[in-house]
Amino acid sequence: MRYLTAGESHGPQLTTILEGVPAGLTLTADMINEQLARRQKGYGRGRRMQIEKDEVQILSGVRHGKTIGAPITLVVTNRDFKHWKKIMGAAPLSKEEQDEVKRQITRPRPGHADLNGAIKYGHRDMRNVLERSSARETTVRVAAGAVARIILAELGINIGGHVLEIGGVRAENVHYDNIEDLQKRTEASPVRCLDEAAAEKMMKAIDDAKAQGDSIGGIVEVIAEGMPIGVGSYVHYDRKLDSKLAGAILSINAFKGVEIGVGFEAAHKPGSLVHDEIMWDEENGYTRKTNNAGGLEGGMSTGMPIVIRGVMKPIPTLYKPLNSVDIDTKEPFQASIERSDSCAVPAASVVAEAAVAWELAVAVLEKFGHDQIGQIQENINQYRAYTKNF
Repeated sequence: MRYLTAGESHGPQLTTILEGVPAGLTLTADMINEQLARRQKGYGRGRRMQIEKDEVQILSGVRHGKTIGAPITLVVTNRDFKHWKKIMGAAPLSKEEQDEVKRQITRPRPGHADLNGAIKYGHRDMRNVLERSSARETTVRVAAGAVARIILAELGINIGGHVLEIGGVRAENVHYDNIEDLQKRTEASPVRCLDEAAAEKMMKAIDDAKAQGDSIGGIVEVIAEGMPIGVGSYVHYDRKLDSKLAGAILSINAFKGVEIGVGFEAAHKPGSLVHDEIMWDEENGYTRKTNNAGGLEGGMSTGMPIVIRGVMKPIPTLYKPLNSVDIDTKEPFQASIERSDSCAVPAASVVAEAAVAWELAVAVLEKFGHDQIGQIQENINQYRAYTKNF
């Protein structure tokens, strides 16, 4: 299973094509729109979330609410495109239109892809870079992840995410009963945080950053429950599930770090306090006394919940811009300002869930089959019985 995205931030639409989704899966636009709406929420979002209401159109691969095994095309229209037709249109401009549209960006913003991308592709107008490198692209990544979540749910695997930290404020009380409880409580929080006291402090930190024209980042955590033992592989480096998940997290805009289970804390502890002791009982089969490995050992799932965290840096588009250099004049200048959020960590939590869901769905289908969702369900149920009594 794979997907490809296309589209620019202020272009007419964002598109993704999903290949390899099994047939017989119930899939409607409303099911995907639920995840798109989650991405647009969150304390600290900017004006774009008021302009756009992201809704998906399913243009292929689904008939009468069921997938048919063919490539699925998902499209999200950019409603704001009406104001950008000349700037972002595909057709060549006349001389008069070129004179009218002179809004070239020649001042790269620190922390963005602007300068590196302009040099790589030879763009003198860096709008060609920032339009595609924008986090707006994550809209259709969340749409693709929504399909993956539906596949996983059909196979008894559920995913949730929450915010652990924003602007140096760390959540301490992050206990939850199960994924359903986690999802319900984080949806009720403006910052998707399980710790209500910390959530209040996080919102204040966001307000303070906004008042100063600044931005702040944070840490999100994604948990997947129900993964069977042995998904992934220890045989080759490029088949290890933990490396695929880590790559997926780091592929999200502004994410600069990732850890699984206890992560970097393992560097400060002896092995006796890190490795998870193995247990077995007739009802549950093989389990672990702890889950310091975050559900992954040797590149494979252990059957325990998968726990992965990502670090998001502060958004680099600031209302008090940093110094930069104009690529035309080579003179120092203050970086240009584009519409931005003061904090996008709550929204990034939803994107991280989607990224993890996709990689897990790919790995599960590689092991248990691709063609029909009913056959895949039978395969995974038989395998769970096999592992339980191994």
